[in-house]
Amino acid sequence: MSDADYQRETQALLARIEATADRWLQDDVIDIDTHRSGGLLELSFPNGSKLIINTQPPLHEVWLAARGGGFHYKWVEGAWRDTRDGSEFIAALSRHASAQAAKPLSF
Repeated sequence: MSDADYQRETQALLARIEATADRWLQDDVIDIDTHRSGGLLELSFPNGSKLIINTQPPLHEVWLAARGGGFHYKWVEGAWRDTRDGSEFIAALSRHASAQAAKPLSF
């Protein structure tokens, strides 16, 4: 993956997550706050917990910090995959967001 491809994919990923969270807020699904600073996106839940998605350009990775732990993802065959178990990022993000929100959420 080139640096340009990495930037394109990570920017699209962060934009997708932000748009989904904004839609949830607008549709009164959950009172979730987002804060983005460059390649870092923070999602704050009503119970005070947070999910942090952070791009790691030198490694071409995306990192996720959640109550359930910290996870690293690399771009593999068209998807962000966990470097340990190969699970897909959006599915994992949805699972962690649902756990922290105590309601089903799907990105």
